[in-house]
Amino acid sequence: MPEAPMPIDDLRWQAVLDREAQPDCGDFRLGVTTQGIYCRPGCPARTPLRRNVRFFPDAASAEAAGFRACKRCDPKGERARMQAEGVAAACALIEAAEAIPSLEVLAARAGYARHHFLRLFRDITGVTPRSYAEGVRARRLQAALAAGDRVAEAVAGAGFGSESRVYEDTARHLGMTPGAARRGGAGEVIRIAHADSAMGPLLVGATEAGICFIGFAEPPAALEGDLRARFPKARIEPAPEELAGQVRQVAAFLAEPNAALALPLDLRGTAFQRRVWEALTRIPLGETRTYSGLAAEMGMPAATRAVARACARNPVSLAVPCHRVVGASGDLTGYRWGVPRKAALLAGEKRARGR
Repeated sequence: MPEAPMPIDDLRWQAVLDREAQPDCGDFRLGVTTQGIYCRPGCPARTPLRRNVRFFPDAASAEAAGFRACKRCDPKGERARMQAEGVAAACALIEAAEAIPSLEVLAARAGYARHHFLRLFRDITGVTPRSYAEGVRARRLQAALAAGDRVAEAVAGAGFGSESRVYEDTARHLGMTPGAARRGGAGEVIRIAHADSAMGPLLVGATEAGICFIGFAEPPAALEGDLRARFPKARIEPAPEELAGQVRQVAAFLAEPNAALALPLDLRGTAFQRRVWEALTRIPLGETRTYSGLAAEMGMPAATRAVARACARNPVSLAVPCHRVVGASGDLTGYRWGVPRKAALLAGEKRARGR
């Protein structure tokens, strides 16, 4: 006979011991009768005795029973809301300013001490205030160049001060030289190769620096259209012979994902996106992470949504294995190339790991 499911309060107590809410017991709050407070299951305070604990479905129920909110774990989310509003105000100041505001000015705008604000900003946005400001300048620069402004004018208007600062680290700011960005990729050559694979049509694109695009499971024209949208004015050249080795590696992975793809990559994204993509490559074959778990491993537990967005923007699936990230409940959630294919890839990796 199948085992009877555990009572819901037993599941909740286990979540308290683990200091982490579990999908099978839902969201809840626990009241500590000896202290008259209620907490989240992950509260960092010392774990109370089981006999002194009562469970409630939400904060309102706990307060109706006479418990008050814990000041450490913020079970009502009021402190988290205030912190998010403070960081949003600082972001608005960065967006509106011509030059990068100082950390002291941003902290004062948010209403926090300098070091406390720096930690909050990093936890909520996933980047430091300076990195965020550099991203704002890069967007301004990219928009101005795309509109046809001269490089010198676009650089000055974006707040960089001098062209040398942009040219010193073009990868961080634009992923290409300002001239190439102004021309929408004109002057760059993207070599491509189409092939059939176990999961349908496959397209691999590469620059001189490495693979810049991997797409599959869609009609060839759609895959190529996706690539052209990223480099609207680049010259796209078929190169099936030059890319034959890389295409074979990708096709073999799709047929039987038993080893990580070791390909030279040309990853173009923001500093935060590249940090997420690098973290994805460190997930071992046959293992998965949740979006929140990945954010925590990166030292940014409040940046779950930002991590999920960066995963969705990954241009080189498989080589940067975003398919190894799942929802908090273990559900496969969305995948650019289809959830059934994500399931097949993960199943193949687990088989390979078990050999």
